[in-house]
Amino acid sequence: MTNPENDEKDEFDLRNFLPFLLNQAAEESSLEFQQVYKNRYGMLRTEWRVLFHLGNYGEMTAKDIGQRAKIHKTKISRAVAKLEQRRFLKRIRDEEDRRVERLSLTQAGHSSYRELREIAQSYDAKLAAQFTSGEVALLRMMLRRLAGMD
Repeated sequence: MTNPENDEKDEFDLRNFLPFLLNQAAEESSLEFQQVYKNRYGMLRTEWRVLFHLGNYGEMTAKDIGQRAKIHKTKISRAVAKLEQRRFLKRIRDEEDRRVERLSLTQAGHSSYRELREIAQSYDAKLAAQFTSGEVALLRMMLRRLAGMD
């Protein structure tokens, strides 16, 4: 394909651009799991991520979740409101700093988290089955490094 502006061949191949590949892989690999939390619980991506952070780490503030998950505070605020509306989480005002709310899962939230966690683990195993165990370990290590998690 040529660049119409100067009729020179464009050597840039979007299909090999790492950010593009990572985004495409993330979208493609999450579609099936997305249908589960969306159809079963009516959750959006940010909501399940908040639910999973609370299920995984226990009581947290919205700020803590935002920093760990790299989600903007406005999106977290909306997700927290929806999860609270569905009675999946509760907010407790911090006694030392009244501006801070501690978030934790309710019994229904824990139940949903456990169910979705099992489905997520099965889905993760299904995705990993496309590769050898060495490739999976390498892929996880490289993705954690790119995500700044190492």
